Amino acid sequence: MKKKIDEYQIYQKHYDQIYEQVKNDPYAQFLGIQLTKFEAGLAEAMLEVKEHMVNAHGTVHGAVMYALADHVFSVACNAYGKTSVGLSTTIQFIEAAQPGDRIVARATEIRRNFRTGFYRIEIFHEQSLIATMEAVAYRKDHYFIELDEQD
Repeated sequence: MKKKIDEYQIYQKHYDQIYEQVKNDPYAQFLGIQLTKFEAGLAEAMLEVKEHMVNAHGTVHGAVMYALADHVFSVACNAYGKTSVGLSTTIQFIEAAQPGDRIVARATEIRRNFRTGFYRIEIFHEQSLIATMEAVAYRKDHYFIELDEQD
Protein backbone atom coordinates (compact mmCIF):
# COMPACT_ATOMS: atom_id res chain seq x y z
CA MET A 1 0.00 0.00 0.00
CA LYS A 2 1.29 3.45 -0.92
CA LYS A 3 2.10 5.77 1.99
CA LYS A 4 -0.08 8.89 2.16
CA ILE A 5 1.97 12.06 1.72
CA ASP A 6 1.67 14.74 4.41
CA GLU A 7 1.83 17.86 2.26
CA TYR A 8 1.96 20.23 5.23
CA GLN A 9 5.09 18.42 6.37
CA ILE A 10 6.53 18.86 2.86
CA TYR A 11 5.71 22.58 3.03
CA GLN A 12 7.54 22.89 6.36
CA LYS A 13 10.54 20.78 5.42
CA HIS A 14 11.07 22.30 1.96
CA TYR A 15 9.85 25.85 2.72
CA ASP A 16 12.95 27.64 1.40
CA GLN A 17 13.04 25.70 -1.87
CA ILE A 18 9.30 26.12 -2.49
CA TYR A 19 9.43 29.82 -1.58
CA GLU A 20 12.30 30.43 -4.03
CA GLN A 21 10.29 28.77 -6.80
CA VAL A 22 7.00 30.63 -6.24
CA LYS A 23 8.45 34.09 -5.56
CA ASN A 24 10.47 34.12 -8.80
CA ASP A 25 7.55 34.62 -11.19
CA PRO A 26 8.93 36.76 -14.05
CA TYR A 27 5.57 38.35 -14.95
CA ALA A 28 4.79 39.28 -11.34
CA GLN A 29 8.28 40.77 -11.00
CA PHE A 30 7.80 42.72 -14.25
CA LEU A 31 4.60 44.25 -12.86
CA GLY A 32 6.27 45.07 -9.53
CA ILE A 33 4.21 42.64 -7.46
CA GLN A 34 5.83 41.99 -4.08
CA LEU A 35 5.05 38.76 -2.26
CA THR A 36 4.47 39.76 1.39
CA LYS A 37 3.14 36.54 2.96
CA PHE A 38 3.67 32.88 2.12
CA GLU A 39 2.12 30.09 4.17
CA ALA A 40 0.67 26.68 3.40
CA GLY A 41 -2.46 27.44 1.37
CA LEU A 42 -2.21 31.20 1.89
CA ALA A 43 -0.42 33.97 0.04
CA GLU A 44 -0.49 37.75 0.08
CA ALA A 45 1.10 40.26 -2.28
CA MET A 46 1.14 44.01 -2.79
CA LEU A 47 1.29 46.16 -5.91
CA GLU A 48 1.59 49.92 -6.25
CA VAL A 49 -0.59 51.08 -9.13
CA LYS A 50 1.53 53.02 -11.64
CA GLU A 51 0.36 55.49 -14.31
CA HIS A 52 0.90 52.92 -17.09
CA MET A 53 -1.42 50.40 -15.33
CA VAL A 54 -4.63 52.34 -15.87
CA ASN A 55 -7.43 52.05 -18.40
CA ALA A 56 -9.02 54.80 -20.52
CA HIS A 57 -10.92 56.05 -17.45
CA GLY A 58 -7.75 56.57 -15.40
CA THR A 59 -8.43 53.70 -12.99
CA VAL A 60 -6.43 50.50 -12.53
CA HIS A 61 -6.91 48.17 -15.48
CA GLY A 62 -8.86 44.99 -14.70
CA ALA A 63 -6.05 42.91 -16.20
CA VAL A 64 -3.62 44.33 -13.62
CA MET A 65 -5.95 43.44 -10.75
CA TYR A 66 -6.44 40.01 -12.26
CA ALA A 67 -2.67 39.50 -12.56
CA LEU A 68 -2.23 40.35 -8.87
CA ALA A 69 -5.04 37.96 -7.87
CA ASP A 70 -3.71 35.24 -10.18
CA HIS A 71 -0.22 35.54 -8.69
CA VAL A 72 -1.35 34.98 -5.09
CA PHE A 73 -3.57 32.13 -6.30
CA SER A 74 -0.57 30.52 -7.98
CA VAL A 75 1.63 30.94 -4.89
CA ALA A 76 -1.02 29.54 -2.53
CA CYS A 77 -1.84 26.48 -4.62
CA ASN A 78 1.84 25.62 -5.21
CA ALA A 79 2.79 26.02 -1.53
CA TYR A 80 3.04 22.27 -0.98
CA GLY A 81 5.63 21.75 -3.71
CA LYS A 82 3.16 19.94 -5.95
CA THR A 83 2.88 21.42 -9.43
CA SER A 84 -0.51 23.12 -9.62
CA VAL A 85 -2.01 25.17 -12.42
CA GLY A 86 -5.13 27.28 -12.75
CA LEU A 87 -8.16 25.42 -14.03
CA SER A 88 -10.79 28.16 -13.76
CA THR A 89 -11.29 31.59 -12.23
CA THR A 90 -14.15 34.02 -11.79
CA ILE A 91 -13.40 37.59 -10.78
CA GLN A 92 -15.72 40.35 -9.64
CA PHE A 93 -14.58 43.98 -9.74
CA ILE A 94 -16.24 45.97 -6.97
CA GLU A 95 -14.40 49.27 -6.80
CA ALA A 96 -11.64 51.05 -8.73
CA ALA A 97 -8.12 51.92 -7.63
CA GLN A 98 -6.07 54.91 -8.77
CA PRO A 99 -2.42 55.46 -9.70
CA GLY A 100 -0.38 55.66 -6.51
CA ASP A 101 -2.72 53.31 -4.61
CA ARG A 102 -1.21 50.23 -3.01
CA ILE A 103 -3.44 47.25 -3.57
CA VAL A 104 -3.10 43.98 -1.68
CA ALA A 105 -4.36 40.55 -2.74
CA ARG A 106 -4.81 37.63 -0.37
CA ALA A 107 -5.45 34.04 -1.51
CA THR A 108 -6.90 31.59 0.99
CA GLU A 109 -7.23 27.88 0.42
CA ILE A 110 -10.80 26.75 0.98
CA ARG A 111 -10.23 23.06 0.32
CA ARG A 112 -7.87 20.78 -1.57
CA ASN A 113 -7.65 17.13 -2.40
CA PHE A 114 -5.32 14.99 -4.51
CA ARG A 115 -6.40 16.56 -7.85
CA THR A 116 -7.98 19.95 -7.17
CA GLY A 117 -7.72 22.94 -4.88
CA PHE A 118 -10.29 25.66 -4.28
CA TYR A 119 -9.27 29.23 -3.39
CA ARG A 120 -10.84 32.55 -2.51
CA ILE A 121 -8.89 35.67 -3.41
CA GLU A 122 -9.67 39.14 -2.11
CA ILE A 123 -8.10 42.39 -3.29
CA PHE A 124 -8.05 45.40 -0.98
CA HIS A 125 -7.14 49.06 -1.20
CA GLU A 126 -6.52 50.08 2.41
CA GLN A 127 -9.49 48.48 4.24
CA SER A 128 -11.81 48.51 1.21
CA LEU A 129 -12.54 45.27 -0.64
CA ILE A 130 -12.19 46.18 -4.32
CA ALA A 131 -12.34 42.76 -6.03
CA THR A 132 -12.90 39.09 -5.30
CA MET A 133 -11.96 35.98 -7.23
CA GLU A 134 -12.90 32.33 -6.90
CA ALA A 135 -10.32 29.96 -8.36
CA VAL A 136 -9.83 26.25 -8.92
CA ALA A 137 -6.41 24.66 -9.35
CA TYR A 138 -5.55 21.40 -11.05
CA ARG A 139 -2.89 19.55 -9.04
CA LYS A 140 -0.56 17.51 -11.26
CA ASP A 141 1.03 14.18 -10.32
CA HIS A 142 4.53 15.45 -9.63
CA TYR A 143 6.30 17.71 -7.19
CA PHE A 144 8.60 20.48 -8.45
CA ILE A 145 10.93 19.92 -5.50
CA GLU A 146 13.11 16.91 -4.77
CA LEU A 147 11.35 14.72 -2.20
CA ASP A 148 13.28 12.49 0.20
CA GLU A 149 12.41 8.89 0.98
CA GLN A 150 10.96 10.13 4.30
CA ASP A 151 8.49 12.57 2.63
